[in-house]
Amino acid sequence: MKTVRNGIGSVAAIALLLSACATNETAAGGSADSGTQSTLAGTLQGVGASSTKSAQEVWRAAFQTAHPKVTINYSPDGSGAGRTAFRDGGAAFAGSDRALSDDQMSGRFASCAADTPPLNLPIYVAPIAIVFNLEGVSELYLSAALIAMIFRGEINNWNDPAIAELNSDLPLPDLAITPVHRSDNSGTTENFTATLAEVVPEIWTDAASGDWPSSIRGEAAQGTSGVVAAVQNGVGTIGYADESGIPETMTVAKYSKTGIGGYVGPEAAAAAALVEAASRANQHDPNDWALKLNRNAVGYPFVLVSYAIVCQEYQDPATGELVNAYMSYVVSDAGQQAAVPHAGNAPLPGSLATGVQAAAASIR
Repeated sequence: MKTVRNGIGSVAAIALLLSACATNETAAGGSADSGTQSTLAGTLQGVGASSTKSAQEVWRAAFQTAHPKVTINYSPDGSGAGRTAFRDGGAAFAGSDRALSDDQMSGRFASCAADTPPLNLPIYVAPIAIVFNLEGVSELYLSAALIAMIFRGEINNWNDPAIAELNSDLPLPDLAITPVHRSDNSGTTENFTATLAEVVPEIWTDAASGDWPSSIRGEAAQGTSGVVAAVQNGVGTIGYADESGIPETMTVAKYSKTGIGGYVGPEAAAAAALVEAASRANQHDPNDWALKLNRNAVGYPFVLVSYAIVCQEYQDPATGELVNAYMSYVVSDAGQQAAVPHAGNAPLPGSLATGVQAAAASIR
C-alpha cells in the first residue's frame, strides 16, 4: 500500500490549510501579519508536467493568497505540451520532467528577450511508483530485470517462474500481465525508460524517450491520471506513475536492483538521495540547473526531477517580474516544504536549493 500521502484536488481546501498557518509564518513572499498589501499584479500561464499538479495547486494557492492581484494558471497537459507551449509563447513557463536538450536550448523562444537563454530550474523531486492491480496480492517484489521484461512483454504471466522466485510466499495467479504506459509525450515515461536503459541496458535496449517505444505493446493511457485509472480498473495490470498522483488505496511494488534483498519502495527520501548524488548536466549559463542523475548510485532509481523552464530575461519586464516572484517562492524552503503533505515531494537539498534559489532571483 502507499505510504506517502497523495495530492488533493481542491485548491480551496489547500488554501484553507495554508491560511490557517499564515498567522505566524511568511508565505509566498508576503507576510500575513505585516498589514501591507502586495502590489504585484498580473496573470501567469504555465503548461506542462502532470506530475507537479498537486504541488502546483499548493504553490498557486499560497502565492495568490499573499498576492491577491496575481492569478497563476497551470494546465497539466504533459511535459511535451509544456515545452511546446513555452517555445511558441503560449505559456510564460513550462513544467517538464526533463530539462531541455542541447538542441532545444539553442532554439528561439517567443517570450524570451533576444539573445537570452532559457533556464532549467529543478522545482520538484519525486519517486516514480510501479503500481499494480492483482486480486489477493497486496505486496510485490520486483528486480530491475523483471520490470524491464514485464514492460517489454518478455514476461507475460503473473505466475511466471521468474516472478514467483522473488515472491514465493504470494498467491500469484495464472493470469496475463497487462502493462500500462503513457500515450502522450511524458517526462515520467522518459525518466522511467532512462532508468531501465541505465540500470539494465542488456534488457532495455531502447533509448530513453518521452514517447513510449512503438515496438513495445501494452495498454496506453493519457496522463498520470489515465495510467492510474487504467491500472485501477483493469485486471492483472501494472504501470508507472508519479507517486503524488496515486491514491492511498493503490498497491505499489518494492524494488531491488538485483532481486537479492535490499528492497525499497518509492519514498521521497530515496528520491532526495538520488538528486544529492547528481551532477550538473551542462553549463549553458551559470543559472541553468539541468541535472545528470546517476541512477546506479542509490537504492531506488525510478525518480523524476521536474523543471520549470523559464526565460532568463523576458521580452515583457512585467512577465519577468511575476515569474521571478512566483519561482522564487516555489523553490524557497517554505515553498518546497508546503508541497510535501500534498505532493509527497522531496524538498530540494542543500547546495542545489541555494543555487536554484539564486537562479530564480536572477529572472527578469
